[in-house]
Amino acid sequence: MTIKPIIQCAAAQWRALLAALFTVLLVTVLPGCEPANTSAQEPPPVGGPLLLRRLTEAQYRATIAEIFGPDAPIVARFERGFRAEGLLAIGTSEAGISPFSIEQYSRAALSIADYVMQPDHRDRYLDCAALADGRFNSDCADQFIRHYGELLFRRPLTAAQRQRMLTIAQSGAEQLGDFDQGLKFALVGLLSSPEFLLRLERVKDNSKTITELDDYSKAERLAFFLTNAGPDQQLLEAAAGGELNSRQGLVKSVDRLLAGPQLEGAVRAFFSDMLQFDRFADVSKDADIYPAYSSQVAIDAQEQTLRDIVWLLVDQRGDYRDLFTLKQTHLTRALGIVYRQPVATRNGWQLTEFPETGVRAGIQSHIAFLALHAHPGRSSPTLRGKAIREIFLCQDVPDPPANVNFSLVQDDHNAAMPTARDRLVAHRTQPSCAGCHKIMDPPGLGLEQFDGLGTYRWRENGAVIDAGGDLDGLPYDDAAGLAQALHNHRETPRCLAENLYHYAVGRDTVWAERDYMDYLIAAFAKSGYRVDQLMRTIALSDNFFAIKTTGSDSNAAPTTALKPSAEPATMASDLPTPATGGSS
Repeated sequence: MTIKPIIQCAAAQWRALLAALFTVLLVTVLPGCEPANTSAQEPPPVGGPLLLRRLTEAQYRATIAEIFGPDAPIVARFERGFRAEGLLAIGTSEAGISPFSIEQYSRAALSIADYVMQPDHRDRYLDCAALADGRFNSDCADQFIRHYGELLFRRPLTAAQRQRMLTIAQSGAEQLGDFDQGLKFALVGLLSSPEFLLRLERVKDNSKTITELDDYSKAERLAFFLTNAGPDQQLLEAAAGGELNSRQGLVKSVDRLLAGPQLEGAVRAFFSDMLQFDRFADVSKDADIYPAYSSQVAIDAQEQTLRDIVWLLVDQRGDYRDLFTLKQTHLTRALGIVYRQPVATRNGWQLTEFPETGVRAGIQSHIAFLALHAHPGRSSPTLRGKAIREIFLCQDVPDPPANVNFSLVQDDHNAAMPTARDRLVAHRTQPSCAGCHKIMDPPGLGLEQFDGLGTYRWRENGAVIDAGGDLDGLPYDDAAGLAQALHNHRETPRCLAENLYHYAVGRDTVWAERDYMDYLIAAFAKSGYRVDQLMRTIALSDNFFAIKTTGSDSNAAPTTALKPSAEPATMASDLPTPATGGSS
């Protein structure tokens, strides 16, 4: 018995599916050009295109843990995500799928199926077995395939899909003489299918220009937004019963998900994406300059920021803007060395506070931000200022011209210009550099009291560091003042609302949605800038489920930029019967 035919057929499904898809171009919304819509009434839905989105690694792992338990192993290496419009969540509909990815998905499927059907595990997932006379138990197999197929595909399997999986299970059981092994290969088929690995959206009525997602696509979009995993059995049942079509039923499901423990995972996933933590794979530090930096410090730094975010926004239901002035933080001993702050807990995490009289406050003063947006051997006001503008304020900063001379800025041993501020002032005399540095440097210089790793300092090359500046009319004297300026900046909550909506729907907004964005921002402010309430407002809005179609067969091809294979094949939703042969 070999799984090669199953993998080959899964690859054929991918080729056929991707060959049918095409690239969608999205128009970027430019905020602030017209008066804001502060009405409590949601504006009419505008709708976006149907999308086909790959599961992220986090969504894949969370879904498997939700269905098969947290101990189910996933033996695979996931390709790095593609970031578009600042978010991996948007890039999931634009990245290519390589043969390596298909191979790794197949490896993961086999490792999960092996675990599920192990003798000491199978009773958790299956309460029936082969018939007493050894014959294949079709009813038992169908029960298994129906249940786990629906959870994995996020909608009931079609009759053809069920029958093909039953055929695989029966063929495998007969060839290997083992009923459970037959079911294992059927499970591999389910886990390798595009119906699991891709989020295939469908609409109710493709004859309308503005329509909405069908019931199961609604459940899928809700679940991944509010839990970062696929819909659970209760949400699928709500979809099957049409409950998501009524305001009362939708409110019931949304509030249940927001009250559940999976909300933490959803918040973590969003902020990991927004803060670009995937880029830590590329971070390196000069060991002679920053001996305290290590791979463990990098892991702990990201976890510190996420713990603080969850503590304030989920546990305390606090004001999002307070993330920029927060003094409470979670530290390990490894982080305590970098922060030069004692941590009594020998192993694990300790909730503590940064010194009240110190300049460090907020997530922008964390190692996870400061080290990520710096050079291997020195800090970078430019990189940090650019990150503040783009990540926290949603302001685009152009890339530098190709012929820029950076030698002056990079010479941090210049006795005549001992501080980064001195060097940048000189660098801005180049006409091609002045415009961008005027907006990047002030907030970046506000963080110059922290070195390239994030440790506090008050001198550079013996000269006192001037961390004062002005952020769009909000003056400050040091990093603590910059924290307050970020807290008070009018674009800070707007940027978060825009990013969260982009993350939820997997695309950038279009100009026609500006009234809806103003509506979201007004609701966000009214809630006291609570992120859980902003998520609720988005999830309950008509715009969240709205789809703009061409008035024709919009179910046929969700828009995506996933690269098609050069070898199209006949599209099939099911896998073939495994061929005879030796075990692999």
